[in-house]
Amino acid sequence: MAPPAVLMVGTGEYTTGFVAGSASTSDKKVGVVGLTLFDLRRRGKVSDLSMVGVSGRKFPAIRQHLEQNIQQAYNGLDVSFTSYPSDEETDPDAYKRAIDALPTGSAITIFTPDSTHYDIARYAIERSIHVMITKPATQLLSHHLELISLADEHGVFVYIEHHKRFDPAYQDARFRARNLGDFNYFYSYMSQPKSQLETFKAWAGRDSDISYYLNSHHVDICEWLVRDAGWRPSTVRASASSGIATSVGCVAGTEDTITLLVDWTRDGDDGGDGGGSGKRATGIFTASWTAPLQAGVHSQQHFHYIASKGEINVNQAKRGYEVLDEAEIGSSSALKWYNPFYMRYAPDEEGNFNGQSGYGYVSFEKFIDAVTAVNDGKVTLDELNRRGLPTLRNTVYTTAILEAGRRSLDENGRSVQILGDGVNVTLK
Repeated sequence: MAPPAVLMVGTGEYTTGFVAGSASTSDKKVGVVGLTLFDLRRRGKVSDLSMVGVSGRKFPAIRQHLEQNIQQAYNGLDVSFTSYPSDEETDPDAYKRAIDALPTGSAITIFTPDSTHYDIARYAIERSIHVMITKPATQLLSHHLELISLADEHGVFVYIEHHKRFDPAYQDARFRARNLGDFNYFYSYMSQPKSQLETFKAWAGRDSDISYYLNSHHVDICEWLVRDAGWRPSTVRASASSGIATSVGCVAGTEDTITLLVDWTRDGDDGGDGGGSGKRATGIFTASWTAPLQAGVHSQQHFHYIASKGEINVNQAKRGYEVLDEAEIGSSSALKWYNPFYMRYAPDEEGNFNGQSGYGYVSFEKFIDAVTAVNDGKVTLDELNRRGLPTLRNTVYTTAILEAGRRSLDENGRSVQILGDGVNVTLK
């Protein structure tokens, strides 16, 4: 078959780098999704591209932004796309028209507020369209499990964009963790500055929280590190701080920082309650979107893994690469710790985009290559699951932990149990 057509659902920071009428002030000034797909089209891996949002009135400015900051920066890279709704329309259901216009074998990327993932993904799956969803896959475990059933029924590939699985340091850490003995303790921290709440103000605290948005990264990484050794999450308790987000305009009750405490047990163990080895492990996952400004890095992100025979520390934010720019003095921190390992924006010697090895780009290319292989009959969905890619089936526990954390917060810190296995996981 021909390379798949791809519809980008969502027109915000992650897709275009365009927020509130101008380029984002974050580290994604030209976005990730659009730039990556424009380059994959240049390389012949995708065909027609389209994009859908709620308001078509944004598209003239978005096109100008992409032409100035991508086309002119990368040797005339083609940034054209078909847009929905029209430039004169506002339509929250425009994604349906856009999906209906896709040919057989096409794919969509969903980079929209967390609360919308399920409805959009379900609509596409029911029309036999392959789907990439930004993390978290869904907010409810029941929705996640329903999408698995639908994807199996319609024979489509559904992939969760957990790009940190493709970070070379994280991949190497997983490889080395296998020889470090029994899992004992995992701690992670991830943050974004409170200026990002301006970007998220339409949904922050209303439709989702910072644990769904950021803890989802390292919850997935921890589960990915230990799953092959038989470890499974058993209980979740959550705690949160508040006060800063509401002071900058978020709705009452918006949490600033959320911490999840997750107990882990291993297959065949009972956690010391009768008959098993009694081995248990602890995971602590903290995420904040009210970190201080001018910290020199857009996102603090690190984890510490301890096992019976060793430990691993990874700091993704500071990897020995520092840039001091005097032009920044007076507006923000002059000393910056950039992360070109995620998206490398510097062009090659011919002026073309040169970030194909960045793990943000790799995550998309893995999805597109899998879609193409499925369309050509070269691989089955079961085989893709066995490869350990972040598919719906391989991310069930991540959604279970995140929803359990939300339930715990809503129920005054109650301990929520995670029961079952595979597609039979439930919360109690």
